[in-house]
Amino acid sequence: MSAPAPTAVPSFRSRIGCDARSGYYAAPRRYRLHLSLSCPHCLRIAVTHSLLGLHDTVPVTLLPAVPDAEDGGHLQLRPLYEASSHQHPGPAVAPVLSDAWTGTIVSTHAPDILRDLARRFGGRGPDLFPRGAEDAMDVITRLCEQDISGAAQRAGEPHGDATARDAALATLLHALDELDRRLATQEYVLGTRLTHADVELWVTLVQLDTVHRHHLCAAAVHRVTGHPHLWAYARRLAAHPAFGSHLDLDAIARRHHAHCRGQEAAGAAVPIVDWTT
Repeated sequence: MSAPAPTAVPSFRSRIGCDARSGYYAAPRRYRLHLSLSCPHCLRIAVTHSLLGLHDTVPVTLLPAVPDAEDGGHLQLRPLYEASSHQHPGPAVAPVLSDAWTGTIVSTHAPDILRDLARRFGGRGPDLFPRGAEDAMDVITRLCEQDISGAAQRAGEPHGDATARDAALATLLHALDELDRRLATQEYVLGTRLTHADVELWVTLVQLDTVHRHHLCAAAVHRVTGHPHLWAYARRLAAHPAFGSHLDLDAIARRHHAHCRGQEAAGAAVPIVDWTT
């Protein structure tokens, strides 16, 4: 179980437009990403950034795995937040897309950042947000957020109601069953081509194994491992440079242990994936 998230503060949600009239428009090296790879939102952005080949177009600054400010933010980001919002009332958190021309923040909203990277800068990479697939990708996103991550969190609550934990585990296993059936007959979660849905699912599976597993009982983890097509898919994507090069298991562990308030359970000793191979 993770610690409560930092106090909610207003997020920055400007978008990259098509031309100069939009204010923020696509220009090489105008923008910079500030990411902590131990954060799942940042990891999704880092993978997308690499898939699209944007290393020279949108530079990246990597932040410490564990936020170093007392309020749960990053000290390195505080000047950007203060320049963008006078006396900003909360932590300076990642991810951040900043504008070098103005020295201010464009966006801290990961879904918007992902779409703008793909649609405004991603001409050389795969089409991660193909037209017509929006509803299908939204289904996978909800499945990841609610039926995998959310359910795994509830299933590992040490002081929760046993009936509620069992129901949460059933929800988690049902979601994994559905995905395993899909991946038994197709290469990617939506079919024959890699999309944002695969980035979403892969990071969710990384979190399930490296974070949520530690609070599940051994019997529950054994049932989670019983989805061979799904975990083979996770290992296959981990071997892709755009995915695996950003997977810092030590950083994820340090972030988890720094903020976790839950009790470690027997499932922590049951490995699911050897991500290093």
